[in-house]
Amino acid sequence: MSLDPVAFFGLERLDATRWRMPVVRSLISGTGALFGGAGLGAGIEVAEEVTGRPVTWATAQYLNYAPEGSTLDLEVHEVVRGKQVSQVRVICTVEGREIITVIGAYGMRPVPLEGQWAQRPTVPPPDECPPRPMMDHHEGTISSRMEMLLADARPLASLPGPPGTGNSALWVRFPNLTELKASGLAIIGDFVPFGISQALGQRAGGNSLDNTLRVARLVDSEWVLADVRIHAVTEGFAHGLVHLWADDGTLLGTASQSTMVRAWREQPPAAEELK
Repeated sequence: MSLDPVAFFGLERLDATRWRMPVVRSLISGTGALFGGAGLGAGIEVAEEVTGRPVTWATAQYLNYAPEGSTLDLEVHEVVRGKQVSQVRVICTVEGREIITVIGAYGMRPVPLEGQWAQRPTVPPPDECPPRPMMDHHEGTISSRMEMLLADARPLASLPGPPGTGNSALWVRFPNLTELKASGLAIIGDFVPFGISQALGQRAGGNSLDNTLRVARLVDSEWVLADVRIHAVTEGFAHGLVHLWADDGTLLGTASQSTMVRAWREQPPAAEELK
C-alpha cells in the first residue's frame, strides 16, 4: 500500500497548529524508541503543512526518548513569516515532556544563480549491490520500511575488522512512499551512526544528539544514495555528514549529526537504558 508522507508518519491534525503522532513500531529504532530521523521528518512535514512553504533547512535537538506506545504531540510555531521565508519552531512532547525541538527555515527564493560542486562517490548501481542484512530486533521497525543496499560498506558479520576510510555508502528507498519529500530525506540522513562501525571497523554505533537537514534540490528518484562521511570519533562522541544523492547524480541535500558513541553488545541497549 502506497502512503503519502502524512499517512506514512501517521500524523493527525488537531487544529491550525497542533498535530499528533502515535509512536508505533514502524517508527521506532532497534532500541524501542522513536527513530530520530522520523522525529525530524515529522517536524518538517507538519511545518510545511502549516506554513505552506518547503523546508530549506531544519535541525532537531533530541532531548529525550519517545518509547513505542507513546503519543507525540507536535505544536508548530511560525515565529517569523517574511515575504519568502518563514522561521519556524516545532515543539514535540509526550505527556507534556519535551522530546524533540525542531527549528528551521521554510520558503523559496527565485534567484537565477545556481550550481553543484559536491562530487558523488563512484559506487555500483542498486541492481549490483547486496542487501543490508537486518538484525532480529529490526523486524517491524522503521528499518523494515526501507530497502537498503550496501553500495560501499561492510556487512555486520564482517566486523570487527580493520578501520575504514571514514566513508561508506548505502542505497536506500521507501517502497511504499508515494513521494520522496524532505521528510523522507530526514530519515535517510539519520545514517551517521551506521558509518561509525564502518569507520572504526568495530561493532559500534551511536545515539544522535542532533540531526540537521539542508535541502539542495528535490527531484524524483527511486533510490537515494546515503554517502556517509565520518569526520572524527573522540571523547565518546562521533561527528559526521551524509550527502544525499538522487540516482541521476543530483545532490538532494546534506545531513549532519553528532552522536554519543556506544560499543554494541549482542543486542543494542533498550531506550530506558540510554537515559
